[in-house]
Amino acid sequence: MVFSTPIFFFYFLVFTLLIYYMVPRRGRNAVLLLSSLFFYFWGERIYVAIMLLSTAIDYTHGLLVERCKAKGNDRGARLAVASSIVFNLALLFFFKYWDFIAGSLQGLGLNLLPVLGIHLPIGISFYTFQTMSYTIDVYRGDARAQRSILNFGTFVTLFPQLIAGPIIKYKDLGDQIDQRTCSTEKFASGVQIFMVGMAKKLLLANNVGQLWDSYKAMDPAGLTVAGAWLGVLAFSLQIYFDFSGYSDMATGLGRMLGFEFLPNFNYPYISKSITEFWRRWHISLSTWFREYVYIPLGGNRCSKPRWMFNLLVVWAATGIWHGASWNFLLWGLYFFVLLMIEKFFLLDRLKQAPAVLAHAYTLILAMISWAIFALEDFGHLGAYLRVMFGFGGVPLADSAFGYYFTSYLPVLVLACLAATPLGKALYTRLSMPRQQLACTVLVLGGLLACTAYLVAGTYNPFLYFRF
Repeated sequence: MVFSTPIFFFYFLVFTLLIYYMVPRRGRNAVLLLSSLFFYFWGERIYVAIMLLSTAIDYTHGLLVERCKAKGNDRGARLAVASSIVFNLALLFFFKYWDFIAGSLQGLGLNLLPVLGIHLPIGISFYTFQTMSYTIDVYRGDARAQRSILNFGTFVTLFPQLIAGPIIKYKDLGDQIDQRTCSTEKFASGVQIFMVGMAKKLLLANNVGQLWDSYKAMDPAGLTVAGAWLGVLAFSLQIYFDFSGYSDMATGLGRMLGFEFLPNFNYPYISKSITEFWRRWHISLSTWFREYVYIPLGGNRCSKPRWMFNLLVVWAATGIWHGASWNFLLWGLYFFVLLMIEKFFLLDRLKQAPAVLAHAYTLILAMISWAIFALEDFGHLGAYLRVMFGFGGVPLADSAFGYYFTSYLPVLVLACLAATPLGKALYTRLSMPRQQLACTVLVLGGLLACTAYLVAGTYNPFLYFRF
């Protein structure tokens, strides 16, 4: 079950909220746990057992870490943390990467591992990272071990962020799991944020996504330079509004239930460098890798070769986290190279350059990265990139480009504007009464438009299923 479906919007969410607010406060975590398990079971059936196993393992490991620390047994605590990490990584490796590695080896003529045809459980990359952070936070003293397995299960399975993030660290949510404040104002703001996310997903991401699907399906030999860039522009907007839309919906749902989640996106396409881009894009993943991989490896408090190695590990892991395919590893390494170039000499020059040039530089490199990200077949990717840069006497444009450009121009313009803080800036300049009126109109208008799309629409892909 995903948020942008009628079954979730009209049935699951309505009944969950009704029951949640009908029961006493002490029973609300039980409602959330049962609702979240049902939410996951709806799409994954037996694979809910994997999430329950992960919950049980990390719950007991957290208690073991705290007990060892209390007795001064640091070695035992570190072993418990290591055991938890190994279990979670083994779980992630088996379900996400076994067939990828086995297939890659067989492609080299090495029949060392069988291809098992393993189903990838939805959201496994998100909830394994969250549960790993729990035992580490307990060991570091950043969080107390959760005594209630019901409360810990609520943290792991919390349906607003279960299948598409943001990745929430236990130290940021633990206190809210135990006790949180629900209010009319918070619920109303949650509805607003949820509807913004729903509009991003249904009205923007889905529409520009159809343009990208058209260009992705074309034979590269029939593409033009302008058409190839138009297709990548469409995917760049689709993945942003798809993922940030789901993050907004998660944040909005969290507020409806009394939770506060940290933001996951901050207008990344207004960045003036790739370094800035990654401070604004998928913030929860960047933060996770920085806190639990980069800094433990030594961060930048080491020799320059070691520092470069630390960044290489982080970006290789960031790439492969997104999917079991070589193009994702290439995508991560692509950003590693760009960031190295910026850190060694380019970043200072970008700060001194005219803003328009810095923006253009960042957007062009980001769009190239999305071509690498979207095209898993290296032959298709290579051919597409050659067209983008006009190699081989490719024509600049054709009638197909003109047709798609004019047909999608309104939604592309709207999406480009929505990817900037312009709308938010205009909204905040309104007086409070006008803000309230505008908010009411926009929420109701968005509700009607999204409802119409849910009822009539058939194109509703979910890009982050595989992650």
